[in-house]
Amino acid sequence: MKTLQVICSRVLASQRSTLAAALLLCLSFQAPALSLGARENSLPVRSKEEWAARRLEIARNLQSVMGDLPEKSSAPLDLRVLEEERVGRIKRQKVTFVTEVIAGEPDRVSAFLLVPDGSRRAGKKTAGVLCLHQTTKIGKGEPAGLGGKADLRYALELAQKGFVTLAPDYPNFGGYEFDPYSNGYASATMKGIVNHRRAIDLLQSLPEVDPDRVGVIGHSLGGHNALFLAAFDDRVKAIVTSCGFTSFAKYMKGDLTGWSHKGYMPRIADRYGKDSRQMPFEFSDILLSLAPRGVFINAPLRDDNFEVSGIKDCVEAALPVYDKVFRAKKKLKAVYPNSAHEFPAAVRQASYRFLDRWLSHE
Repeated sequence: MKTLQVICSRVLASQRSTLAAALLLCLSFQAPALSLGARENSLPVRSKEEWAARRLEIARNLQSVMGDLPEKSSAPLDLRVLEEERVGRIKRQKVTFVTEVIAGEPDRVSAFLLVPDGSRRAGKKTAGVLCLHQTTKIGKGEPAGLGGKADLRYALELAQKGFVTLAPDYPNFGGYEFDPYSNGYASATMKGIVNHRRAIDLLQSLPEVDPDRVGVIGHSLGGHNALFLAAFDDRVKAIVTSCGFTSFAKYMKGDLTGWSHKGYMPRIADRYGKDSRQMPFEFSDILLSLAPRGVFINAPLRDDNFEVSGIKDCVEAALPVYDKVFRAKKKLKAVYPNSAHEFPAAVRQASYRFLDRWLSHE
């Protein structure tokens, strides 16, 4: 443990260190995953050094469920524009880009890229936001404003507010078919993380985007994928998660069947018996690991998927780290609208203001 703490202190001291690099340093350290009970009884995080060590531990525990995080591909993104249309003052492009090369073949993900007029005016660059869709057959089309629910068109709405937005497909949604398991992945969740990290690469490569001002937003499936991405990629400076989680302990009374199918993380069934008490991480751990970045949580009171008291438990557990360790209490914000599994207009607008604030140069 002393060796790990020294390494984490060095990681913390380096402004250029990323979590992925830190994980490579710590691969040789083997520590048992903490049970839920052990997490509840563990000492609180009291310093940035303790937070850095805990963050690495959380990342290892996530990988024990999702599979190992691969080294990020260095293959060219090879952005290709398939279609283009105007939506008011926005250019909406249907694109594909390379996430990785597997057995010599590029894996291309389909996405919509929305670029507002004037995003390069006077030499100034704007913020970019990765927009992750919910469980819907049309995938990327919904946040981009091409069908689905009108209250989930956040890629289009953010572009109308001046952000450059990118809405990719998750595996086996929209126009993207990919079998994670026949290609060596332990979960679709980890393949999603790999693709979304490359989506951040793409946003940062665009001439309109300030590479230091990149965020992520998502609802439901996209809500937890936003958290998972940010847990492994500290280039993401602000996160909006709508209807994206509750504590495992309060999800369907602790029955994690819904998390264990092939669209998510099968190890939850195979290794952990779909039992929340056996899980090596909780969503409170993820929130803690994201400090001090901005996190906005939409947690409706009548969400049948994600029980609201479990969300409050997670926020309460992570808040002391934001408040006492980083003096950044205002950067962890949860709202509790009186609605079902939805992203109400007033809450969306509040989340956009949150992104605008924390993706500024304050």
